[in-house]
Amino acid sequence: MPLVDHLRELRNRLAKGMLAITIVSVVAAFYSSELMSFLMNPVPKCTKGLGESTGGHCAVIAYTDLLSPFTTTVKVVFMAGVVLSSPVWLYQLWAFVAPGLHKHERKYTYWFVSAAVPLFLAGAWLAYTILPISMRVLLGITPNGSANILPMDKILDFIVRMILIFGGAFELPLILVMLNFAGIVSGRRMVSWWRGVVMGVFVFGAVATPTTDPFGMIALAGPIVVLYFIAVGVAMLNDRRRRRANPDAELDDDEASDLDLTPQPIGEVERVSASPGVPEQANGSVNGYDDVT
Repeated sequence: MPLVDHLRELRNRLAKGMLAITIVSVVAAFYSSELMSFLMNPVPKCTKGLGESTGGHCAVIAYTDLLSPFTTTVKVVFMAGVVLSSPVWLYQLWAFVAPGLHKHERKYTYWFVSAAVPLFLAGAWLAYTILPISMRVLLGITPNGSANILPMDKILDFIVRMILIFGGAFELPLILVMLNFAGIVSGRRMVSWWRGVVMGVFVFGAVATPTTDPFGMIALAGPIVVLYFIAVGVAMLNDRRRRRANPDAELDDDEASDLDLTPQPIGEVERVSASPGVPEQANGSVNGYDDVT
């Protein structure tokens, strides 16, 4: 299609995606209280009144200004609309991109999406599971005689950031597998990286997690390391399959393939006969020339 038609189609696809997000957000607005309770569930809440000493065992959730209840509710509702309507707007983006892909590229995309969604959900579930423990560790630093009064919007940002970091980190091994399938990284090279990868993953877990406790770092780094070695195993199996199909597939452009120089029997040599009408001499030559000349 011409460029204008492509832009028009992109506009229509984006409009359909935004319409789906809007409709789901409007529906989610009727369940905003349930959504807020679900997101605030990991926070250990205090039963004492505001301002009383909690000793770091719990926190009092508060709104810091007049517009905070409204802006926080809008943020939660919009986030729910984006997440719950993701099948619709992701399909619209896929329908716009898919006609430009080859058949094998679409096949790899299907595999990537079918693996990426469960991995992201697993990371998000793990983050939501360890949030109560991380929050108790952080609140435990509070000295006795003090109270924890946490703004609602800050808690929401903290929870969403944890979920996104854990969900996105679980996609890193899948990216390595896709690079291997694309022929960019081999399984043997990934194996040689394991010491640096393990160290880098733990450093990433310490820096990326908003919590400062070692439990959150280990909870994030441990599963990623396990997924990395699973990705290495998948890459090794794919390299073995590729070698069976094409022994020279993993060679660089300037690298020579191995040659088989083992002598092989050639059997009986067929002698070239003389041309019709040309006398053949006793030594096998024809008209004074041997077979080669």
